[in-house]
Amino acid sequence: MRVRQLIAAAVALLLAAGLGGCSDGPDPVRGPEPAPAPADPTVTTGDLRPSDRDAVQNGGTLRWALDGVPATLNVYQRGASADSTLLAHALYPSLFRPDGHGRLVPDPDYLAGAESTPPGQQPQVVTYRLNPRAVWSDGTPLSAADLAAQQAALSGLDPAYQGSRVVGYDAIETITQGADPHEVKVTFRRPYGEWRALFGPLYPAAETAGPTAFNRMLTGTGHLSAGPYAVTRYDAAGGRVTLEANPLWWGDLPKSDRIDFLATPPERRLDALDQNRLDVAPITVAVDRAVPPAPTASASAAAAPQAAPPTAQPAAPPAAAPEAAALALRRAESLPGITVRRAAAASLTQLTLNATRGPLTDPAVRRAVARAVDRRRIADAALGPLGLPGAPLGSHLLAGDQEGYRDDSGSVGPADAAQLLDQAGWKRSGGGTRTKKGEELALTLFVPAGSATAQRTADALTADLAESGIAVKPRTAPAETFVQDHLAVGDYDLALFSWPVGPSPAAEQRAAYAKPRPDADGTLAADGNYGRSGTDEIDRLFDRAAAELDPAARLDLLQEADVRIWQLGHSVPLYQRPELVAVRTGVAGAGPVGFGWPRFQDVGWTLREPVTE
Repeated sequence: MRVRQLIAAAVALLLAAGLGGCSDGPDPVRGPEPAPAPADPTVTTGDLRPSDRDAVQNGGTLRWALDGVPATLNVYQRGASADSTLLAHALYPSLFRPDGHGRLVPDPDYLAGAESTPPGQQPQVVTYRLNPRAVWSDGTPLSAADLAAQQAALSGLDPAYQGSRVVGYDAIETITQGADPHEVKVTFRRPYGEWRALFGPLYPAAETAGPTAFNRMLTGTGHLSAGPYAVTRYDAAGGRVTLEANPLWWGDLPKSDRIDFLATPPERRLDALDQNRLDVAPITVAVDRAVPPAPTASASAAAAPQAAPPTAQPAAPPAAAPEAAALALRRAESLPGITVRRAAAASLTQLTLNATRGPLTDPAVRRAVARAVDRRRIADAALGPLGLPGAPLGSHLLAGDQEGYRDDSGSVGPADAAQLLDQAGWKRSGGGTRTKKGEELALTLFVPAGSATAQRTADALTADLAESGIAVKPRTAPAETFVQDHLAVGDYDLALFSWPVGPSPAAEQRAAYAKPRPDADGTLAADGNYGRSGTDEIDRLFDRAAAELDPAARLDLLQEADVRIWQLGHSVPLYQRPELVAVRTGVAGAGPVGFGWPRFQDVGWTLREPVTE
């Protein structure tokens, strides 16, 4: 099932990044929106700092770090990466784009208007009015054919398409041209409230019409695109993708003549910045996974007999990774001509509880764990050393400054952890670990190996739970095996990882909390719900939210679902993972991306002469 694979891939990507990442009134197009709900004022998701275009120079080259030249520019193909997504947003249309609070707003470069039939009217029909100036790089206007080809490829109805089944496309019945070539009518087979998230990015029908075209990896030059930039060099061996201003671009002219995206592994980025070989570089991984200085030969020999198996190791010595991360951050902050921009990422770090393991099969014990966790202390420990506020999360589904956010942690109930554990039969004497029928309340905690932020979080969690008589044994596992060897098969008690969050929580988050169903052999299938607990009521709330066309009513349903997830003791949201980006002095429009992506036509130089070669 592609949804399950996508979830595993998303979690694995966040694990590879540690717990940090590499990457006025109602709008007439969107219709009325609910008033902003209370949010934590200390949380800022993303920090792109757009500049007045008049203050940005025309011309010059930017050098931007990638993990590697991506295997494809089609984000819906297998093998796509975060770098695929970054480049795609400079090259391809997205009819809507997220604002700073995760609300999808129309991009006028591509969309002149969009309107859905009102709630209750069947069938739902969305009428898109495409910008008549928007054209592919061969001069062909965007049209209904492009939307129809993409829907056929992503609906999951034809297994010949070797790509993702993206939620929402399967809800579409037909896509037809409207009154003229620039009008598109999309008719849904069932109501779909998060329709604004569809068709972003949008690819030309020439690249997606039919399985043969869609399944070709989208790399190199010469492919159709419709962004402010076009690909002029695609050198996988040389580690470079060059974008230059699209001569047919109809919107605000790109400020930079060229952007060179350079494959630079995270561990080499601080050196590259120091040597003036990069202008923009995500450095969260470079900091979070900084390697401590190599031990002396005698120390290595002495330590060798204590080495643990590589797949599941005891946590590293308490100060090693955090000390190395602190040194790396200080170095980044001291680099001449470099500013480290930091913000919360659109990704939620949470503690997942395996409801099929030992004491955690009891919902009362899971709720006790949730009550025992001091989320503010955890957030302070994780984020404070990175210069970010320790803002705890109170929602499983929304980021702290996202529209509709509400802290629902009080839903667990008024009883404290000690009361819940006493009532569940786990008794404590002398301040030690609780026991029940001779068994200690001891749990393993799996964390991503090599992450300083994860280690600080694990240390704080261990201390928190010990205060309530719960013994925690941290274990580390490599990012490459964390999902398949532990989360997917249920080989853990507690697990610490990050989960992406976006503008469409009803569709994006449902699989993480869907009630597990038995496979044919009776084995409980997680299907992305690694906590392995769920209820029919939670499933219905997500389904109703996905089908709700009224934004305020949809948020109400999501908040109700979040309350039920808290009460179930499924997991404990902790904080938004950090995002750090190093930016050279004078660069405008680049930084932590948050919910969206840079407006590439505005990215350029302000305070210094542009770099030339």
